Amino acid sequence: MNIDVHSTGFEVRHEHQLMRVETWGPDALRVRISRHSLDKADHGALIDTPDPIPATVTHTPDTIHMVAGDIAVDVRVDAGAGNPRLLTRFLRHDSVVLEEAPEHFWWPGAHGIYPGFGGTEVHQVFASTPDEQLFGLGQHSHGHLDHKGLVLDLVQRNGEVSIPFTLSNKGYGLLWNNPAVGRVEFAKDFTRWVGHGTDLIDYWVCFGDSPAQILSRYADAVGHAPVLPHWATGFWQSRLRYMSQDEILEVARKYHELDLPLSVIVSDFIHWPAMGDFRFDEVEYPDPAAMIRELDSMGTRLMVSVWPTVSTLSENYEEFQRNGYLVGCENGVEFHQKFKDKGMTTAMPMAFYDATNPHARAYLWDLIQRNYHDLGVRVFWLDACEPELNPGHPNNLSYYAGSGLAVNNTYPRDNAKGFYEGMQKSGTPETVLLCRSAWAGQARYGAAVWSGDIAPTWEALRTQVTAGQSIAVSGIPWWTSDIGGFHGGDPTDPDYQELFIRWFEFGTFCPLFRLHGHREPREAEGSVSPGGPNEIWSYGEQAFEIAADHIRLREKLRPYIDDLMREASEQGIPPMRPLFLNYPGDPQAWNTPMEFLLGSDLLVCPVLEAGTTSLEVYFPAGDSWRDLATGLIYEGGDRATVDAPLERIPTFVREGATIGL
Repeated sequence: MNIDVHSTGFEVRHEHQLMRVETWGPDALRVRISRHSLDKADHGALIDTPDPIPATVTHTPDTIHMVAGDIAVDVRVDAGAGNPRLLTRFLRHDSVVLEEAPEHFWWPGAHGIYPGFGGTEVHQVFASTPDEQLFGLGQHSHGHLDHKGLVLDLVQRNGEVSIPFTLSNKGYGLLWNNPAVGRVEFAKDFTRWVGHGTDLIDYWVCFGDSPAQILSRYADAVGHAPVLPHWATGFWQSRLRYMSQDEILEVARKYHELDLPLSVIVSDFIHWPAMGDFRFDEVEYPDPAAMIRELDSMGTRLMVSVWPTVSTLSENYEEFQRNGYLVGCENGVEFHQKFKDKGMTTAMPMAFYDATNPHARAYLWDLIQRNYHDLGVRVFWLDACEPELNPGHPNNLSYYAGSGLAVNNTYPRDNAKGFYEGMQKSGTPETVLLCRSAWAGQARYGAAVWSGDIAPTWEALRTQVTAGQSIAVSGIPWWTSDIGGFHGGDPTDPDYQELFIRWFEFGTFCPLFRLHGHREPREAEGSVSPGGPNEIWSYGEQAFEIAADHIRLREKLRPYIDDLMREASEQGIPPMRPLFLNYPGDPQAWNTPMEFLLGSDLLVCPVLEAGTTSLEVYFPAGDSWRDLATGLIYEGGDRATVDAPLERIPTFVREGATIGL
């Protein structure tokens, strides 16, 4: 080994590999490994640490020992049955918390760069145990809160948000700080991270006394979310498409007449003349500024959908193409999706603007500012921002930042960054972006995430409960789902009305409270397709009354939610959280995925099966809990069967809490 010691860590070269280990915040370390040199572009999520943590390093010809406060790193040359390789382990208070495990007794080792799909690929392997539990990893539809035993693709897809941060019940959090397409394998006795098209291993590991402390330090490392503005904590109304400004105003006026507060109403896709024009169709929106002024007078913001796709029919296509602002290809022409836009008789090819290119971001924001922001639009819906490729593999893409395999997962983050920086430059103090995908650190750009185009089924509703908690652990505090699901749902069907009611009740206690969907009767998507009605009065009298009551309940909750949003911004602790975040000493809190906490004071137990009128509830140990509806008190650590009539889901207030309910 050749060793170079510096004030915050060390570098060690073994054969062709160079490894750098350095402190990166309190009780946290960053590790980078590559061949020959670490002088490479950094597309990761970590921000610079303001106060470097000093480290003490001692070494022998075959070992390195580094100490920084309560943590330590040991690196040694392992004989490897005649093929020596480096092995690393991480300690806290002199106890091993995490350590590498070689893939094979001879070759390969625990970390390495190998020939692979797309040129090269990297592997990083850590030892694990069968009882380890692993949480986070973004948002997935598999319905599990604990990812142990799963293999997950590290790639962005509609409804599958890849944020490669995991929180372990063993007392550490790990960010795979590499945006390459790949996978993570949570096997019984090891964890393996794989990145394609890259020759850099880069990860950040943090240790803490509690899950909350680790999440707080994670937020310090990747950036804190801003405070969600109060106007965004109320009810949001949407449907597949409102066909004109008159339709939008008609719906907003009715909510206003019913004395039901409406925070946001949405102008979804195809409100433009052509995809990529990034402006209102003047036929459907003859005076958008007047529309926005009237909405503002009712306390309602307009959210506008902005896709990253550009049609050849757009008035801006030539400018995007000529300046190299579109995502390129290794082979073929630069079209990556097809879509039936306004005026098209069939779906036609679409290009994506290159969000990794700062010049492309600036050009797009100039269009957004002139055509939306200057009219008064202050909240943007960044749809299809995975980007939504067809076919869905990025291997053929050529970005400004690098090859598709190497950098694709940062696309939603860079897209949000362009809007955030544009809003800041325009003097707008608050940025709220609703995104369909995200990568690590995206929260610092005012990005919320929703769970994508999900089915209108009980199964889909069940997966939302774990998806929302998982993305919260992954560093995105603002989250929502399409209440009622997206792809279908008949508002006149009594069975679907029951699902809608239960989903609406669940949505009331989510960080963002938002109704959206493509309801029956569903026409073919395109310029003539508004989808079926999706306002709360569309689902029959009973559903309307229950939904209206829950909008009023949400209004009572908003001061409490405001406090949670400040906590999320300042401390990195999400509003929607697994039970173990507040009760890490309670073993059952780590194994109750279908309940969640909204802040420290509300225990929420969604109804997730048709026909349910009672529910077994587990109450986290250490506190007593008051039923919000009946006033009955339940002791922590106990289970009880509670009533769950159609008009409410079981919700409990922690005894001693003062949240105005």
